[in-house]
Amino acid sequence: MRNRYLDLLRFLAIVRIVVYHVTGWASLTLLFPAMSVMFALAGSLMAASLLRSGPSAVGRRLRRLLPSLWVVAAIFVPAMVLTGLPLTPKVLLWLFPVADPPANHWGALALSPIWYLRDYLWFVLASPLALWLFRRFPLPTLLAPYVLLLVIEVGSYPNAPVVLRHFGLYFGAWLLGFAHQAGMLRRLAVRALVPAVLVLAAAGGAWILANPGPRGYDLNDNPLGNALWSAAFILLALGRAPATARWVDRNEVFGRTVTVLNRRALTVYLWHMAFVVALTPLVDVVGWSHQDPLGLAIRVVLVFLLVGLVTVLFGWVEDVAARRPPELVPGRRRRAGTAGRRQAESCSGDDRTPPGPPSVADGRAAECPADAVPRQRGPDGGVTAR
Repeated sequence: MRNRYLDLLRFLAIVRIVVYHVTGWASLTLLFPAMSVMFALAGSLMAASLLRSGPSAVGRRLRRLLPSLWVVAAIFVPAMVLTGLPLTPKVLLWLFPVADPPANHWGALALSPIWYLRDYLWFVLASPLALWLFRRFPLPTLLAPYVLLLVIEVGSYPNAPVVLRHFGLYFGAWLLGFAHQAGMLRRLAVRALVPAVLVLAAAGGAWILANPGPRGYDLNDNPLGNALWSAAFILLALGRAPATARWVDRNEVFGRTVTVLNRRALTVYLWHMAFVVALTPLVDVVGWSHQDPLGLAIRVVLVFLLVGLVTVLFGWVEDVAARRPPELVPGRRRRAGTAGRRQAESCSGDDRTPPGPPSVADGRAAECPADAVPRQRGPDGGVTAR
């Protein structure tokens, strides 16, 4: 069962990520903390898969995550080797990025969104244990990442590994996805939800104002402020989420656009930064500065057009990885019988809404084409990719 509201959130997150990378507008990170939202949605899906399939869900999730990365690696790694990247065993990290894979000078920027896959991989591997703990000790488990991040940010653990820092920053959002899947967020009374949102937003906002980064009030430069502000946003966005959003499909063009970006979220995320970098020289050639609205609009459109082209060329890999019938452009209308049969096949028992009472099912509802997104900036070494 597809939940078009979750589709819409993922769609908005993807668009926000791309626009932010083109424009660099810090205000976008405050208006819509896209990366944390993406991790929350992914955490909800992961919890549902684990409850249905047990630990085998880890393998399924990785199966859907890695093939699109391998396509990128097959193209970019040889290009980087030819332009100065040493060919060492670390290159194998492009197959399974438990750490940042090596890159040369231009590849490090063009492929900076890889940090998201690194974090996603670790979060997936940690999810069976995390879900076991969450179901038995929900509040302590949910608070643990934020306590870890606080310890790191106040200087008690200054040399924490990047992956551990990101567990503090984003795993809390992932666990809020667990809470969404369990229906806990929907069951929160308004008298509890609203104060929690206000306290988190006030604490996060105060920390951001008191500790501006090199780009001003950009969440990507402020991990603790990011985590708190994003938690408030997720509580509000998912705590009072509608069971669905059928109005998304009232306009056929908009509805299909939402579907396409959901089905191709990982491809869009992995490729868009390369085009942002490639178009950057146009700033010097034609004078499209970040203060030129028309120039920025043209750059945004060009990036989306180029991403659309590469999505047609390689996006079908996401279908194959999800065991769906491959399509160049997903979301075309089919006869009802065929659509139902293919929908069941495409879910492969992995991303369907789990059975349960309506109140629980609403909290668990998840759309089939799930995984990606991107994601975007990372606080350590991946800042530009947020």
